[in-house]
Amino acid sequence: MQKLKMAAYCRVSTDQEEQLLSYENQVNYYTNYISENPLYEYAGTYADEGISGTNTKKRDEFNRMIADCRAGKIDMIITKSISRFARNTLDCLNYVRELKDLGIGIIFEKENINNLRAKGEVLLTILSSLAQDESRSIS
Repeated sequence: MQKLKMAAYCRVSTDQEEQLLSYENQVNYYTNYISENPLYEYAGTYADEGISGTNTKKRDEFNRMIADCRAGKIDMIITKSISRFARNTLDCLNYVRELKDLGIGIIFEKENINNLRAKGEVLLTILSSLAQDESRSIS
């Protein structure tokens, strides 16, 4: 059985000490999670530090991850939550759909959503809208 090439995406929006600790914890957790699972081949950790999730244009690691997906280097992505992936509903859904069309799954761990499953997109639409609203209320 061929292993899935799995990558992790991590992001924190500020450089505050508490956020940086969360960032380090996310990176370490997902690196170990993927490396220790016999079903997965570690395809890298992509991590944006101190960058807002409302706009994907300035997120260099996110964009590198998407490019690697398009190049066939990644089969599956795991991320902590929808809000770590994107806080803009349209961006979130566009990337999720593109990756799904490429056969690439995204696991949103907190919400227990896999975009390749039947109900994944409906839940993503609702929860990404909530993440966008939360971002507006924070700023």
